[in-house]
Amino acid sequence: MIKNLFFAVLFVVISVSCSKEVPLQFASETITESELEICKEVSCPEVTVSYVESVGDPVISEKINSKINDFIISSLYIGDEETPPKAGTISEAIAAFIKMYRTHSAEFPDMATEYFAEVTITENYMSDDLISLEMRNYLFTGGAHGYGSTHFMNIDPKTGEEISTEALFKDLQGFTRFAEEKFREAHELATNETINTSGFWFDNDTFTLPETIGFTKETVILLYNQYDIASYASGPIELEISREEAKPFLKVK
Repeated sequence: MIKNLFFAVLFVVISVSCSKEVPLQFASETITESELEICKEVSCPEVTVSYVESVGDPVISEKINSKINDFIISSLYIGDEETPPKAGTISEAIAAFIKMYRTHSAEFPDMATEYFAEVTITENYMSDDLISLEMRNYLFTGGAHGYGSTHFMNIDPKTGEEISTEALFKDLQGFTRFAEEKFREAHELATNETINTSGFWFDNDTFTLPETIGFTKETVILLYNQYDIASYASGPIELEISREEAKPFLKVK
């Protein structure tokens, strides 16, 4: 009887422990070219990758970390666009970037400048139903200037899956109209003026949301990268809308 009672109590304890959710957290990591063996004796171009790594529920964390790794690897890839990168880890991606630089240097010995790469991923916002990561990259591989871009990845913390733009909003069309009002206000465009009056490049002269939308505790961030809606010289174009104003349109909290 006592033995049966012991196993019954043990079963309950194990069941409760297993059913308890493991909270997700993010740890910061940094990898540079100096840590690679191929840079110990021969100088390498500067490469810095600073990112966050999900810890907690192993299944969900693996999904999130896989997405983070994929972004970093693709950001550092400067090979043939028709061929996907072979690197499976961040260190391998950095090594591939450096090897490509050395190949180009050998082919063009008069190349005066070294390559440079920086990738940064930070956690901008986290709640029970949304994780918003800010993902930046900047590469210089010769020419007049380098190129950088910023993307936001919005993730469901319950599943580890990425949330589409449509799923972020309960009224996407309404939010788009509201965002256009805010955009026009920020750029001093009257309602009777076409959206491209000031030199923007919106297709068909029609305002559209950017491909990348981010969140902080206080704001919704609409970010257009260089060449999205204006020239490189215009730089990234960012519009911040307060969460309070956007609340009627949002599905996520």
